[in-house]
Amino acid sequence: MVILGIDPGTAALGYGLIQGNKDNLKLIKYGCITTESKQAMSLRLHLIYEEVKKLIQKYKPDQLAVEEIFFAKNSKTALKVGQARGVILLLGAEHRIPVFDYAPLQVKQSIAAYGRADKEQVQKMVQVILKLRELPKPDDAADALAIAICHTFHSNR
Repeated sequence: MVILGIDPGTAALGYGLIQGNKDNLKLIKYGCITTESKQAMSLRLHLIYEEVKKLIQKYKPDQLAVEEIFFAKNSKTALKVGQARGVILLLGAEHRIPVFDYAPLQVKQSIAAYGRADKEQVQKMVQVILKLRELPKPDDAADALAIAICHTFHSNR
């Protein structure tokens, strides 16, 4: 099974593709899709749509795992993240790919066995689980891998 994990954002959207099951996971690809803050939001969302669509078409994930929006102090930021998240949900529907949501706390508990784990702890556990030579960076991409791994731990396969 191929899982595409997404850490939604408009400045940087992290993605991580993994394959396998909870006992045998393999990294396929990870990275970030970045947009320019000076661009109109509609253009930024379109870029996210097109880039994630390319990933879906190339790697044909069986399922999407997306981080839920956490309560943010800045409501403008939460709104923008919600818009990026909506683009991902739309892509899942268009490509008939089931989408699963995970709260940040749930991801951290699944990966690091501690719901308040910091970014470095999560990165280190992703590195260990996927047997990577280096810590996955940037943070958004590492988070997307953690979301995908979390999904494999919670799925029945």
